[in-house]
Amino acid sequence: MMNTSHAKTPLAVLWDFGGVILSSPFDAFNRYETEAGLPKDFLRGLNTRNPDTNAWAKMERSEVSLQGFVDLFEEEARLQGHRVEGWKILQALSGDIRPQMVEALRRCKATFRVACITNNMKAGEGPGMARSPEKARAVAEIMSLFEHVVESSKVGLRKPDPRIYQHACDLLGVPPDRCIYLDDLGINLKPARALGMRTIKVVDPDLAIDELQAMVGIPLRG
Repeated sequence: MMNTSHAKTPLAVLWDFGGVILSSPFDAFNRYETEAGLPKDFLRGLNTRNPDTNAWAKMERSEVSLQGFVDLFEEEARLQGHRVEGWKILQALSGDIRPQMVEALRRCKATFRVACITNNMKAGEGPGMARSPEKARAVAEIMSLFEHVVESSKVGLRKPDPRIYQHACDLLGVPPDRCIYLDDLGINLKPARALGMRTIKVVDPDLAIDELQAMVGIPLRG
Protein backbone atom coordinates (compact mmCIF):
# COMPACT_ATOMS: atom_id res chain seq x y z
CA MET A 1 0.00 0.00 0.00
CA MET A 2 1.54 3.33 -1.04
CA ASN A 3 2.14 5.93 1.65
CA THR A 4 0.53 9.11 0.33
CA SER A 5 0.94 11.11 3.55
CA HIS A 6 3.56 13.30 1.83
CA ALA A 7 0.65 15.10 0.18
CA LYS A 8 -0.61 16.41 3.53
CA THR A 9 0.89 19.28 5.50
CA PRO A 10 2.40 17.96 8.74
CA LEU A 11 0.83 19.09 11.99
CA ALA A 12 3.09 17.24 14.46
CA VAL A 13 6.64 15.98 14.79
CA LEU A 14 7.19 12.96 17.02
CA TRP A 15 10.65 12.10 18.33
CA ASP A 16 12.40 9.07 19.74
CA PHE A 17 14.82 10.08 22.51
CA GLY A 18 17.83 7.75 22.80
CA GLY A 19 19.57 7.59 19.42
CA VAL A 20 17.84 10.77 18.21
CA ILE A 21 17.98 13.54 20.84
CA LEU A 22 20.71 11.60 22.63
CA SER A 23 23.52 9.68 20.95
CA SER A 24 22.81 5.99 20.44
CA PRO A 25 23.31 3.54 23.32
CA PHE A 26 24.65 1.13 20.69
CA ASP A 27 27.87 3.17 20.66
CA ALA A 28 28.25 2.51 24.37
CA PHE A 29 27.36 -1.15 23.86
CA ASN A 30 30.18 -1.46 21.30
CA ARG A 31 32.63 0.09 23.76
CA TYR A 32 31.57 -2.41 26.42
CA GLU A 33 31.92 -5.28 23.95
CA THR A 34 35.48 -4.20 23.16
CA GLU A 35 36.37 -3.93 26.86
CA ALA A 36 34.77 -7.29 27.69
CA GLY A 37 36.13 -9.16 24.67
CA LEU A 38 32.68 -9.80 23.21
CA PRO A 39 31.90 -10.03 19.48
CA LYS A 40 30.91 -6.68 17.96
CA ASP A 41 27.13 -6.08 18.13
CA PHE A 42 26.64 -9.13 20.41
CA LEU A 43 24.44 -7.09 22.79
CA ARG A 44 22.38 -5.65 19.97
CA GLY A 45 21.88 -9.14 18.56
CA LEU A 46 20.89 -10.45 21.98
CA ASN A 47 18.15 -7.83 22.18
CA THR A 48 16.69 -8.89 18.83
CA ARG A 49 16.18 -12.48 20.02
CA ASN A 50 12.57 -12.96 21.18
CA PRO A 51 12.12 -9.17 20.97
CA ASP A 52 8.67 -9.18 22.60
CA THR A 53 9.51 -11.44 25.52
CA ASN A 54 13.22 -11.05 26.24
CA ALA A 55 14.71 -9.33 29.29
CA TRP A 56 14.98 -5.99 27.50
CA ALA A 57 11.32 -5.97 26.45
CA LYS A 58 10.15 -6.96 29.92
CA MET A 59 12.19 -4.18 31.51
CA GLU A 60 10.90 -1.53 29.11
CA ARG A 61 7.33 -2.52 29.97
CA SER A 62 8.19 -2.50 33.70
CA GLU A 63 7.37 -6.19 34.00
CA VAL A 64 10.60 -6.95 35.88
CA SER A 65 12.72 -5.08 38.41
CA LEU A 66 16.20 -3.85 37.50
CA GLN A 67 17.71 -6.81 39.36
CA GLY A 68 15.27 -9.08 37.55
CA PHE A 69 16.47 -7.63 34.25
CA VAL A 70 20.11 -8.14 35.19
CA ASP A 71 19.50 -11.79 36.07
CA LEU A 72 17.48 -12.50 32.90
CA PHE A 73 19.86 -10.61 30.61
CA GLU A 74 22.96 -12.31 32.00
CA GLU A 75 21.27 -15.70 31.56
CA GLU A 76 20.32 -14.88 27.96
CA ALA A 77 23.95 -14.00 27.26
CA ARG A 78 25.18 -17.16 28.99
CA LEU A 79 22.91 -19.29 26.78
CA GLN A 80 24.62 -17.66 23.77
CA GLY A 81 28.02 -18.56 25.14
CA HIS A 82 29.16 -15.28 26.70
CA ARG A 83 29.32 -13.64 30.11
CA VAL A 84 28.08 -10.06 30.56
CA GLU A 85 27.63 -7.78 33.56
CA GLY A 86 24.04 -6.60 33.48
CA TRP A 87 24.58 -3.63 35.76
CA LYS A 88 27.34 -2.29 33.51
CA ILE A 89 24.99 -2.61 30.55
CA LEU A 90 22.43 -0.46 32.38
CA GLN A 91 25.08 2.16 33.13
CA ALA A 92 25.89 2.43 29.41
CA LEU A 93 22.37 3.43 28.43
CA SER A 94 22.32 7.19 28.78
CA GLY A 95 23.84 8.79 25.67
CA ASP A 96 25.19 12.29 25.10
CA ILE A 97 22.87 15.19 24.26
CA ARG A 98 22.99 16.30 20.61
CA PRO A 99 22.65 20.13 20.72
CA GLN A 100 21.71 20.40 17.03
CA MET A 101 18.76 18.04 17.57
CA VAL A 102 17.61 20.03 20.59
CA GLU A 103 17.71 23.21 18.46
CA ALA A 104 15.69 21.48 15.72
CA LEU A 105 13.17 20.39 18.35
CA ARG A 106 12.86 23.95 19.71
CA ARG A 107 12.24 25.31 16.22
CA CYS A 108 9.69 22.63 15.40
CA LYS A 109 7.87 23.36 18.66
CA ALA A 110 7.28 26.97 17.54
CA THR A 111 5.21 25.80 14.56
CA PHE A 112 4.14 22.18 15.12
CA ARG A 113 2.82 19.94 17.86
CA VAL A 114 5.70 17.92 19.37
CA ALA A 115 5.79 14.72 21.42
CA CYS A 116 8.28 12.04 22.38
CA ILE A 117 7.82 8.26 22.16
CA THR A 118 10.55 6.45 24.07
CA ASN A 119 11.26 2.87 25.05
CA ASN A 120 12.81 3.24 28.47
CA MET A 121 13.01 1.73 31.92
CA LYS A 122 12.69 2.89 35.49
CA ALA A 123 16.44 3.39 35.83
CA GLY A 124 18.60 6.43 36.41
CA GLU A 125 17.04 9.85 36.75
CA GLY A 126 13.88 10.41 34.72
CA PRO A 127 12.88 9.39 31.21
CA GLY A 128 16.33 9.96 29.72
CA MET A 129 17.85 7.44 32.16
CA ALA A 130 20.56 9.94 33.11
CA ARG A 131 23.24 8.70 35.48
CA SER A 132 24.04 12.02 37.22
CA PRO A 133 21.96 14.87 38.68
CA GLU A 134 23.51 17.33 36.18
CA LYS A 135 22.63 15.14 33.21
CA ALA A 136 19.17 14.55 34.66
CA ARG A 137 18.54 18.30 34.84
CA ALA A 138 19.67 18.78 31.24
CA VAL A 139 17.44 15.93 30.07
CA ALA A 140 14.50 17.26 32.08
CA GLU A 141 14.88 20.64 30.38
CA ILE A 142 14.69 18.96 26.97
CA MET A 143 11.74 16.82 28.02
CA SER A 144 9.88 19.96 29.08
CA LEU A 145 9.85 21.03 25.42
CA PHE A 146 7.53 18.17 24.50
CA GLU A 147 3.78 18.49 24.96
CA HIS A 148 3.65 14.80 25.81
CA VAL A 149 6.29 12.18 26.63
CA VAL A 150 5.05 8.64 26.06
CA GLU A 151 7.30 6.30 28.08
CA SER A 152 7.10 2.54 27.58
CA SER A 153 7.84 1.96 31.27
CA LYS A 154 4.76 3.99 32.24
CA VAL A 155 2.20 2.99 29.59
CA GLY A 156 3.13 -0.71 29.48
CA LEU A 157 3.55 -0.64 25.70
CA ARG A 158 6.80 -0.45 23.77
CA LYS A 159 7.82 0.23 20.20
CA PRO A 160 7.25 -1.37 17.72
CA ASP A 161 3.74 -2.04 19.09
CA PRO A 162 1.49 0.16 16.87
CA ARG A 163 -0.63 1.08 19.88
CA ILE A 164 2.09 3.26 21.40
CA TYR A 165 2.25 5.45 18.26
CA GLN A 166 -1.52 5.72 18.12
CA HIS A 167 -1.55 6.65 21.82
CA ALA A 168 0.82 9.56 21.13
CA CYS A 169 -1.37 10.73 18.25
CA ASP A 170 -4.47 10.53 20.43
CA LEU A 171 -2.79 12.63 23.14
CA LEU A 172 -1.97 15.30 20.56
CA GLY A 173 -5.31 15.02 18.78
CA VAL A 174 -3.50 14.70 15.44
CA PRO A 175 -4.05 11.84 12.95
CA PRO A 176 -1.01 9.72 12.11
CA ASP A 177 -0.98 10.83 8.48
CA ARG A 178 -0.29 14.40 9.62
CA CYS A 179 2.74 13.35 11.70
CA ILE A 180 6.46 12.99 11.08
CA TYR A 181 8.34 10.49 13.24
CA LEU A 182 12.10 10.24 13.86
CA ASP A 183 13.78 7.11 15.22
CA ASP A 184 17.19 5.49 14.88
CA LEU A 185 15.78 1.96 14.48
CA GLY A 186 14.11 0.76 11.30
CA ILE A 187 12.02 -1.77 13.23
CA ASN A 188 10.43 1.14 15.12
CA LEU A 189 9.78 3.18 11.97
CA LYS A 190 7.94 0.43 10.10
CA PRO A 191 4.70 0.50 12.20
CA ALA A 192 4.73 4.31 12.18
CA ARG A 193 4.80 4.24 8.36
CA ALA A 194 2.04 1.64 8.33
CA LEU A 195 -0.13 4.06 10.31
CA GLY A 196 0.51 6.73 7.69
CA MET A 197 3.31 8.73 9.30
CA ARG A 198 6.23 10.12 7.34
CA THR A 199 9.39 8.72 8.89
CA ILE A 200 13.06 9.63 9.18
CA LYS A 201 15.73 7.10 10.17
CA VAL A 202 18.35 8.90 12.24
CA VAL A 203 21.83 7.55 11.50
CA ASP A 204 23.74 10.80 11.01
CA PRO A 205 21.90 13.47 13.05
CA ASP A 206 22.87 16.29 10.69
CA LEU A 207 21.53 14.45 7.65
CA ALA A 208 18.34 13.65 9.56
CA ILE A 209 17.88 17.36 10.34
CA ASP A 210 18.32 18.15 6.63
CA GLU A 211 15.60 15.61 5.82
CA LEU A 212 13.27 16.96 8.51
CA GLN A 213 13.88 20.54 7.38
CA ALA A 214 12.79 19.61 3.85
CA MET A 215 9.60 18.05 5.20
CA VAL A 216 8.57 20.85 7.55
CA GLY A 217 9.63 23.76 5.34
CA ILE A 218 11.17 25.88 8.09
CA PRO A 219 14.84 26.46 9.05
CA LEU A 220 15.90 24.12 11.87
CA ARG A 221 19.41 25.40 12.60
CA GLY A 222 20.58 28.39 14.57
